[in-house]
Amino acid sequence: MKAWHGKVVIVTGASAGLGRSIAATFAAAGAKVVLAARRREPLDEAAHALETRGHDVLAVPVDVTNDADVRTLVEQSCEHFGRIDVLVNNVGRSARGALLDTTPEDFDDLLELNLLSAVRCTRAAAATLIEHQGSIVNIASLAAKSAARYLGAYPASKFALAAYTQQLRLELAPQGVHVMLVCSGPIARDDGERRYQEQLQGLPAGAAKPGAGVKAKAVAPDELARRIVRACERRQPEIVVPGKARLLFALSQLWPALGDKLLLRMTGS
Repeated sequence: MKAWHGKVVIVTGASAGLGRSIAATFAAAGAKVVLAARRREPLDEAAHALETRGHDVLAVPVDVTNDADVRTLVEQSCEHFGRIDVLVNNVGRSARGALLDTTPEDFDDLLELNLLSAVRCTRAAAATLIEHQGSIVNIASLAAKSAARYLGAYPASKFALAAYTQQLRLELAPQGVHVMLVCSGPIARDDGERRYQEQLQGLPAGAAKPGAGVKAKAVAPDELARRIVRACERRQPEIVVPGKARLLFALSQLWPALGDKLLLRMTGS
């Protein structure tokens, strides 16, 4: 894709999963890619895999909950490549838990990672993104639009990210910046039902499943990454996967009681 030749893309959480797929897809399209993640070993491994394919890559260890780390990420990206054209705020974590058992500290923890990391990275990179009329991509979830049971503080953190994304879109569009929200069902991964074992005490068995039992096919990270790159080219405001979930979102806004009934049917017990 000629659109990405010479462009520079930062992807947070790029050492594994969807973040790694997004970085690889942008690189394959011709972009120079900055891989950012907290753990050095898997980060270097992901960067090496791209370098062996001839891609131009920079790996920067970063804790996105730390202001100084984030400033360093942006500074090193600009020093190395001279610009930033796309920022993908991919870092995030889900959770499990009944809502009344979820503490304020649990909310603080997920809001810091799922919302404030995006705020921090966006503010740090804003000047160069505005200068180059670039893109900000915030990776959310179907839970950013409709809150299912047993996900603890996760939906609240992703709803907040969705609101932040919309505000960015409205405020930055006049300056030529493209802002996109990505709302996807559960991403396919090997440890899908084993990730939250210590959080599942007292919850129904379905809560262990991806999306706490949402009846949606797991999304392949490589396919979602390709959709994200295409959507950035077209400067779309939003991606929802699967697309039919939009109907549930609309019904929930118009008729909350009906939306709740449908959501209960679509999630495990």
